[in-house]
Amino acid sequence: MMRPMKIVEFAEPAHLAPIISSMPLYTLNVSAGQPLPADGEVDCLLDLNELLVRHPQDTFFVRVEGESMRDAGIHSGDLLVVDRGVQPKDFHIVIASVNHEFTVKRIRRDGEQLWLMPENPEFSPINVREYDEFKVWGVVTAVVHSTL
Repeated sequence: MMRPMKIVEFAEPAHLAPIISSMPLYTLNVSAGQPLPADGEVDCLLDLNELLVRHPQDTFFVRVEGESMRDAGIHSGDLLVVDRGVQPKDFHIVIASVNHEFTVKRIRRDGEQLWLMPENPEFSPINVREYDEFKVWGVVTAVVHSTL
């Protein structure tokens, strides 16, 4: 069985410098099929903070390790943008703590039962019981995935 996905690093953007200063956004669309001629111009400057962070005071980042969420497009080494200002709902992907262990999973409610669901069939769901110490730290709103 593969190792469970875990959080390996926390970062609070509200107390850090901006992710990136404004960078050029080209009007050129990049084809994922047949190549297109390269004739784009700079359309505007794009600030990734504005694009990825909805609630700056409630947002933090985590880096993950493991592959339990691979079918949701979250892989080991990815950086997750997590917003504490978003109310967690059924099917949201969340950062949660269960008995002092952090994890990223899809939250599911089945009647009175609460589950943290992996997105990889090699991993088992976590049934959160009433005696477990459980806390949702925030909802994952974006994934920064490196191709290197």
